[in-house]
Amino acid sequence: MDRHIIISVGRQFGSGGKSVAEALGSKLGVTVYDDELIAKAAEQSGFSPELFRNSDENKHVIGLGSLFSSNRFGSFTQNSIGESSLFKIQSDVIRDIAQKGDAIFVGRASDYVLRDMDCLDVFICAPMEARKARVAGRMGISLTEAQRLIEKKDKGREDYYNFFTFSHWGVASNYDLCVDSSILGVEGTADFIIDFLNRKNG
Repeated sequence: MDRHIIISVGRQFGSGGKSVAEALGSKLGVTVYDDELIAKAAEQSGFSPELFRNSDENKHVIGLGSLFSSNRFGSFTQNSIGESSLFKIQSDVIRDIAQKGDAIFVGRASDYVLRDMDCLDVFICAPMEARKARVAGRMGISLTEAQRLIEKKDKGREDYYNFFTFSHWGVASNYDLCVDSSILGVEGTADFIIDFLNRKNG
């Protein structure tokens, strides 16, 4: 495949979306930007990476306090920074990476950020029972605790996406492809997405 590859991966919590993205990256030889994106955003903005981790895919205003490192953005103060400013920094990093080469982005409303670029927008979902089992097994918690965590995480992602995009998280019409990862598994889902990408690019 000699075309520029840009894929955005939205996902329900516990659906294995990040694992699917990593499988895609491995199969395609393309870098996956998740935690790495946070580090790049922090490096370029001059703020502590911890600030971006704490605010990641959550809509709120963050007090910097001891998280503040060095600030190259004159409009931001040492005492507080709005979520819109963080989103703008992060979005600029996403677009810069996408313009320079192949990339796979996990979450962070990257489908919206790259809406004017040739990007394959994918959403990974799975039934609640499958997600509960995955989260409970991964974190060593009960199924009841797993469901509570899933609902909390999904709500945070939904609020974040809806606030910044003026659209609706997880709605099929926002994406090129929505896939239930519980049917084919992580590797099979990644293969399915690659086949879809090949067909899309003709």
